[in-house]
Amino acid sequence: AQITRQRYFRLYERLCGMTGTAAGCEREFRQVYGLKTQSVPLRAPCQRNILPPRFFTNATAKWQAVVESVVELHALRRPVLIGTRSIDDSVRLAEVFRRHALAFELLNGRQDVAEAEIVARAGQPWAITIATNLAGRGTDIRLAPEVVPRGGLHVVIAECHDSRRVDRQLIGRCARQGDPGSAQMFVSAEDSLIQRFGPWLGEFLQRHAGRGGEVPLDLTRQVRRVQALAERQDYAA
Repeated sequence: AQITRQRYFRLYERLCGMTGTAAGCEREFRQVYGLKTQSVPLRAPCQRNILPPRFFTNATAKWQAVVESVVELHALRRPVLIGTRSIDDSVRLAEVFRRHALAFELLNGRQDVAEAEIVARAGQPWAITIATNLAGRGTDIRLAPEVVPRGGLHVVIAECHDSRRVDRQLIGRCARQGDPGSAQMFVSAEDSLIQRFGPWLGEFLQRHAGRGGEVPLDLTRQVRRVQALAERQDYAA
């Protein structure tokens, strides 16, 4: 016998929860669980800096840009957390870092026992952590004192997820509890989201690419449209 998580949770007489990414999902909580959503004010002002996203025609150009950005931050002794969509992508990116002789921690769901410990160390100076988007959730990343004045933890979204909420969960790992932090998104025409739900956007990227395969445009709204389509299909399923 089997049951979906949605139906299982509805069997409880009382149901509640708390999450940092409920905003924007009010309709889903209401329709699926019959729950209202209440926002709680922040304890401290948010110091998160979201950098402009970068767009590329292919995955090779994107991974190279990710590595170059990490090298720059690494020289500033800032810790970096790179979120990948799949285990294969995390392994592929790890190989690129090895070729650049950069020390890193790899977290992709294969290290269940050490998972929390690896994530907890992601706020140390010079730390580079490669993780699948869902690995190590629930672990607080505490910043080393010397990291705070340098800008805090930087999060790289190496590939957008079908759900915008998963991207927000990854971004939310930096700049917690009033700490400084930053995040940036990297997108390529070969990403799974674009290939499956937005081939028109992939064609646009191919037509408008500049030198090195990068597209010098902000296409955030277009990516959000593709994610909204993916979310509607997942919701229908």
